[in-house]
Amino acid sequence: MINRDILKKDLKMYLITDSDILKDRDFYKCIEDGLKGGATMLQLREKNTDGGEFLEKALKLRELTRKYNAKFIINDRIDIALLCDADGVHVGQSDIDAKSARKLIGQDKILGVSARTIEEAQRAKEDGADYLGIGAMFTTSTKLDAKSVSFEVLQDIKEKVNLPFVLIGGINLNNVCELKQFNPDGYAIISAILKEEDICAEVKKWIDVI
Repeated sequence: MINRDILKKDLKMYLITDSDILKDRDFYKCIEDGLKGGATMLQLREKNTDGGEFLEKALKLRELTRKYNAKFIINDRIDIALLCDADGVHVGQSDIDAKSARKLIGQDKILGVSARTIEEAQRAKEDGADYLGIGAMFTTSTKLDAKSVSFEVLQDIKEKVNLPFVLIGGINLNNVCELKQFNPDGYAIISAILKEEDICAEVKKWIDVI
């Protein structure tokens, strides 16, 4: 079973990969810079990558996350998560359902589930989720089909679903203060960090702010 208190600390600075944002920059150097800066959890999320390349990235990032003592999560691909011995998986509402994911990964790996309604959050908890990724909080360019979650719905989920949670979607250093009132366990960030030239310094800035 996953220790919730430790998990909450691991969720604090949750960095998610996106090769499209990094463009021609060195993928591994950029992600390592994020880990150097203090990212506590890293999710490999590569929507436009084939299985072979995804596995190669997973194996290399598994080593990097161990080096920097960060938790490593694979988006959607449970087979690759098991092959590289990731710390867990994250599934969305259109991916394999959380109950099936839990059966495959067992009780000792982290299971994260995306939720944008109270019903999705409650079902995720019933199905064995360890944490929720709630969003999109703001308009985001990395997930064009993401529907926004109102502050009212977020408050409802927080009050009625007792699970650690991170907020995701369009969050940047200018608007993150609007979300602090909800006291999330962490923030899942993609473009606001990866688009910066100095990723290490940017992660440090985030840690200071949150």
